[in-house]
Amino acid sequence: MTRATTVRAVLAAVVLLVSLFVTLTMSPRLGLDLQGGTRLVLQAKDSPTAKADRESTDRTVEVLRQRIDALGVAEPTVTRSGEDRVLVELPDVTDPREAAEVLGRTAQLTFHPVLGVPDDAAPDPKPESKPKSGSESESAELVLPDESGGPLRLGAPDLSGAGVEDARAEFDGQRGAGWSVSLDFRDDASRDWTRLTGEAACHPPQDERRRVAIVLDEKVISSPRVSPSVTCGAGLPSGTTQITGSFSADEAKNLALLIKGGALPVPVEVVEQRTVGPTLGAEAISASARAAVIGAGLTALFITFVYRLFGGLAALALAGYTLISYAALVALGVTLTLPGLAGFVLAIGMAVDANVLAFERAREEYASRSGRTSRPLRSALAAGFRNARTAVVDSNVTTLLAAGLLFGLGSGPVKGFGVTLAIGVLVSMFSALVIARALTEMAAGSRFVTDFPGVNGIGLRGRVRTYLTRRAPQLFRRSRRWLGVSTVVVALAVLGVTLRGLNLGVEFTGGRLMEYTTSRPVGIDTARTALADAGFADAEVTTAGERELSVRTGDTGERAEAAIRNALSAEGGATTKVRDDLIGPSLGDELRRHAFIALGIAVGAQLLYLAVRFRWSFAVASVTAMVHDVVILVGVFAWLGRPIDGIFLAALLTVIGYSVNDSVVVFDRVRELWARRPGSPLLPAARAAVLQTVPRTVNTGMGALFILTALAVLGGDSLRDFALALLIGICVGTYSSVFTAVPVALAMESRRKDGGHMGQRERPKPGRGRAADNGARV
Repeated sequence: MTRATTVRAVLAAVVLLVSLFVTLTMSPRLGLDLQGGTRLVLQAKDSPTAKADRESTDRTVEVLRQRIDALGVAEPTVTRSGEDRVLVELPDVTDPREAAEVLGRTAQLTFHPVLGVPDDAAPDPKPESKPKSGSESESAELVLPDESGGPLRLGAPDLSGAGVEDARAEFDGQRGAGWSVSLDFRDDASRDWTRLTGEAACHPPQDERRRVAIVLDEKVISSPRVSPSVTCGAGLPSGTTQITGSFSADEAKNLALLIKGGALPVPVEVVEQRTVGPTLGAEAISASARAAVIGAGLTALFITFVYRLFGGLAALALAGYTLISYAALVALGVTLTLPGLAGFVLAIGMAVDANVLAFERAREEYASRSGRTSRPLRSALAAGFRNARTAVVDSNVTTLLAAGLLFGLGSGPVKGFGVTLAIGVLVSMFSALVIARALTEMAAGSRFVTDFPGVNGIGLRGRVRTYLTRRAPQLFRRSRRWLGVSTVVVALAVLGVTLRGLNLGVEFTGGRLMEYTTSRPVGIDTARTALADAGFADAEVTTAGERELSVRTGDTGERAEAAIRNALSAEGGATTKVRDDLIGPSLGDELRRHAFIALGIAVGAQLLYLAVRFRWSFAVASVTAMVHDVVILVGVFAWLGRPIDGIFLAALLTVIGYSVNDSVVVFDRVRELWARRPGSPLLPAARAAVLQTVPRTVNTGMGALFILTALAVLGGDSLRDFALALLIGICVGTYSSVFTAVPVALAMESRRKDGGHMGQRERPKPGRGRAADNGARV
């Protein structure tokens, strides 16, 4: 065993042991869509006295955190998002109405002297020793409804809620006062309270001006009279007062919570609300786990069948990949969301790609070196991993670009998918280039493995390679025909978008999407009729089963939701809400804009990267194939009427990465073969490159298809559209990397002045795809 192999083996063992320790000692952080709960996005708004900027939003976060702590929610999350938004996650809170009301109220508490009522024409009694106060000036006068509904003229506030030290809900059953809120003032505020009540005590007992108005968010919630026992100017010295107003227990507790938590510096508005029941999250975890086990098992069997012993060792490395990826997610504290869980499962299939690339290159090396060296297996294996390195790195960088866009421009669970995908890509390279390589190099040192090519798998040519060698198809003799086929398919996709339109989800349009389960089966026509009778004729109703209904409506009020639930209950019996997504129209516009920005940046970033790594013609051809795949995928979803939402955007950007990944592998081989024949035309090199990379494309695609099929069948409704989009994207991407990208490159090169020949000055530099002579033939 060489020193390099020993280093790889030790490094792999250390990483696996650390990952195992993390897995056994730490628990994953589940997102609300997996554990159940409510996610709110609050938009800060400018007020007459404060601007919604970073500083005021940070203060808003602190106030909201105090309120949530008082609510008793376990492990809540309150963070600022951008300049003027606050993200609130409340685990296990599945009825967000009360929480949203408490969190969204500004809670500006002030205490005012009462000047009278607007139509009060009675003369001012002017008590003998009434203290002078500027609060009664006409410029500071305020008219607000009192707790009974009548208007009151109020002076400027003499005291604010910032002076309240404590607030608590109390019940007085002996005097029949019911629930009230008691306030304790701080020292300075206590003196202001004494002065305010002393001024009010200077008026006659029945005079309106003997009252003190307590105002919350520009509404008088209580205006008690100062007791006749309090003399003018003396006031109440205790620093304590009581707010009464026929409160219920919940109202008194919430009011005390608002006052004690403090006032929000700026008003906030709920622009996004997502609620998932715990049952739905548990089902999603169970379904994803089944899909992961079955899909990974089928992938392992397939790669073992194709590459025999070395395939089995790669499957073992795949298990190590799963362990390391999971440990990395847990150790980094990444919140595992439903799309993130799907990304984790998907990455298992994509992790096979690097192994397949290395093994296919090793097969080519073995065929050329057999008989020329005493150790053809070990040398072929080393050369295979070495020559596959550039394709592995280039193809994975394109996927990382897509993951970065998902994280930077996505929202909520889509961000989690971007993080999971990025971790999966990095760990897959470690798994293939370190773990799998160490295992296979140690096995290659065995004489038994070396002497029996049928055992090691590298000495076999493979069924696909044997078929292509025997038939030797003359590809691209009429490359423009393939471009014509691609053009027709793209036109059909555009026609679907034009005729059928896009079924944009509530994330992009704004509105509310609710999912219910009923105790009795409800037909979709029955549900639509029931909702129409309840006043929701425009509501969109779909079914996912006999007892599962999805309702989408533009009316986002809580009364509307209650009316919808009651209408469904009348037909389906006991109705339980398992999911509730609410997106404000402004946020929907923003998310739709971000989606277009993400796609534009994806195209530009991939084009720039490929232009640096390859020729401009190869870069343009790869991006053309990528756009071809995107348009077809969107068109298919338009024809099928499937929703275009954030999850679809995650799948779309993943398809972009996969499409460019395939094209990179092909053009990496084209670059290598073409460089060996300076001055030769591109067509022979392109044809040979495609024939040599087809086995890798087929084997990699099969590994991903096993995983995605398992997700589509077993992953439940939440993941079905995601898996369907990726299945379509991978199939179309596999086609386009050969029959769209290569013909576009041939067409572009044929227009060059040199007729598409590579000159001496264009030969790749070392490390940029030029490999050692491995006996490949053009």
